[in-house]
Amino acid sequence: MSEYSWPSDHGRDRPNAASAAAAWTETVRSLPVGASIAGEVIGRQPFGVFLTLDTQPDAVGLARVDRMPRCMELPPVGQRVTGEVVWHAERQHQVGVVLRAWARHEDLLPRFAEQVGRTVTGPVTKITPIGFFVRIGDCVEGLVPLTESVTDIAASVREGRTVSVRIVSVDLERSRVSLAAVDAG
Repeated sequence: MSEYSWPSDHGRDRPNAASAAAAWTETVRSLPVGASIAGEVIGRQPFGVFLTLDTQPDAVGLARVDRMPRCMELPPVGQRVTGEVVWHAERQHQVGVVLRAWARHEDLLPRFAEQVGRTVTGPVTKITPIGFFVRIGDCVEGLVPLTESVTDIAASVREGRTVSVRIVSVDLERSRVSLAAVDAG
């Protein structure tokens, strides 16, 4: 079974166009931007999750992935969620939502921008042909690119092993951290 699904895959069809249009004015009135919502995940797609909205059965909520912190995952179908209305899409009769769990999550990447040059330790999380990734903080990973000087160190690196790295740069716009291996010897 795919991790992605549409609401109709779980027996939940979107309201028909006539009922959604008839209820839309009331939906927008009763759920203005900033309103709290509660509901259930009824579909997952790479771009976000579809939600039922407890107070408006003729409307569908959409929590888009671009509002999700980088280390979190989409909630599974069937999970109860809470959030806040952030936009309305009249054409699709959707209520845009940011999930409360996402809103509470602090982005720690800016803190690391202040630590360029510092040596830190963390576990290797992934090894790729271009280098290896190291977790240097909660939801913050960086890449140690393979270079001639890193080849010897990279040969001994294993996923899960704790290594020392130096923070070379932090690109807040692209959410990327560049690291350099620190020789343990």
